[in-house]
Amino acid sequence: MPSEAPPRPRGRPRAGINRLVFDATLDTVEEVGYAHATVDRIAARAGIAKTTIYRRWPTKGTLIVDCLIDAIGPAPFEGADRREKLASAIRWAADKLGEPGVGDAFAGVFSDGVSDPELRLVLSSRLQEPYRLAVQTALDQPEREALLFIDIVVGTLLHRMGMTGRPMVEEDVEALIELVTSYFH
Repeated sequence: MPSEAPPRPRGRPRAGINRLVFDATLDTVEEVGYAHATVDRIAARAGIAKTTIYRRWPTKGTLIVDCLIDAIGPAPFEGADRREKLASAIRWAADKLGEPGVGDAFAGVFSDGVSDPELRLVLSSRLQEPYRLAVQTALDQPEREALLFIDIVVGTLLHRMGMTGRPMVEEDVEALIELVTSYFH
């Protein structure tokens, strides 16, 4: 006698919700900007209830941070020497921040973190810390130097986006590489 399969749980399958929400988040940020990308709009774009989002992410800021971690991924430090590794990381950061919605989401959540200590802690521990450790390891730098590298590169790329509304052009990325590699030789 064949056994019956257990009934399927009600609601959407859990697998794929993060992907659906992250895609909807970046699409919404690209379409209406970070400030107008509310959880309501993101949920509507994803075709899910906003309670589904709030069960996973208690605030828009925590959602954006996880979305950025997913979108950006691990930093590559490719090359035979220190200069090549620095250059590959800078090009990668410029490319990632230039992807649709990513730079705007990063700048927006970063700006929100200035006046929100809880969000600042999330940004520091979940977003900055893993990259700081990667920089320290790949480039054999002390913590202070690794943080300075991140500040210079990310700060410069975000500043350019904020001033022009566009990612930094390749020629300027190459100039940034020259400046940074001359300091972090």
